[in-house]
Amino acid sequence: MKTLKIIPRPFAWMPFFFIIAVACNKSAKGPGSGASGSNSVRIFLMDDPGLTFDHLFLDIQKLEIKVEDSDQREQEDHDRQGSEDRDRNGETSGGWVNVPISAGVYDILHFRNGLDTLFASTSFAASRSFEKIRLTLGSNNSIMVNGTSVPLTLNGNDNIVVIKVGDDLLDDRPSSFDISIDIDAGRSVVQHGSRVELKPVTRVFRKEKAGAIEGRVLPQDANPIVMAIHGADTATTRPEREGEFKITGLAPGTWSLLIRSMSGTYQDTVINNITVQKEDVHIGTVTLHR
Repeated sequence: MKTLKIIPRPFAWMPFFFIIAVACNKSAKGPGSGASGSNSVRIFLMDDPGLTFDHLFLDIQKLEIKVEDSDQREQEDHDRQGSEDRDRNGETSGGWVNVPISAGVYDILHFRNGLDTLFASTSFAASRSFEKIRLTLGSNNSIMVNGTSVPLTLNGNDNIVVIKVGDDLLDDRPSSFDISIDIDAGRSVVQHGSRVELKPVTRVFRKEKAGAIEGRVLPQDANPIVMAIHGADTATTRPEREGEFKITGLAPGTWSLLIRSMSGTYQDTVINNITVQKEDVHIGTVTLHR
């Protein structure tokens, strides 16, 4: 497991993936049928590199989870829009619990292709339901390309990222589980004229309910990117220096793999009909040709 590197100042360029893993010792969805005690929560951070940027430095100032009892959840269902607006405005009422973290600027690029690091841990009453995760970002977000640092602008309340944990993720009422949050790099970093804006777009998954595709791409000078495609769903990664890659969080189904050279001197390669289940799929070594 890598050590998390905290950068004490704003720095540089790169879109990102982002993982939060939650492990609980009792069912964390719905009332605990009279269970007492607490559920423990561990949070991990990882990255999936983007296509254009070399680095993303993300200023994470606050992490919260929303846990509710049955009365709170019923009230939120009756006032869903109002509750969502309050959550987006950063209000702390309605079951929000602060999770202690080391606030600062994190080099997300250190955590990619399946690597992660422990980010935070906390606990909450076992009788409560785990509903949402909320990140609050500071102003020192930036991306870097070819050694050039460019700040990322946050508009309005884009610094507050609220992620709903759907019932379908925890319908098996697991005693322990991981929840992963993917912040889509390609859609989260947007350029408007001379400004580059950060508008986080997220999806969530559980590794226990998802699969992965891994392999190796050669040669290194092709500077390849690898895209897994399933209908409207797309997940992207950039291989490591020796060509190894791993794309995680894929829903079970039939996927295609598009491998594209960023150098422009090699032909694209497409691998169709990859069956993904709740396990890793190994495709071996793929060699790109001129």
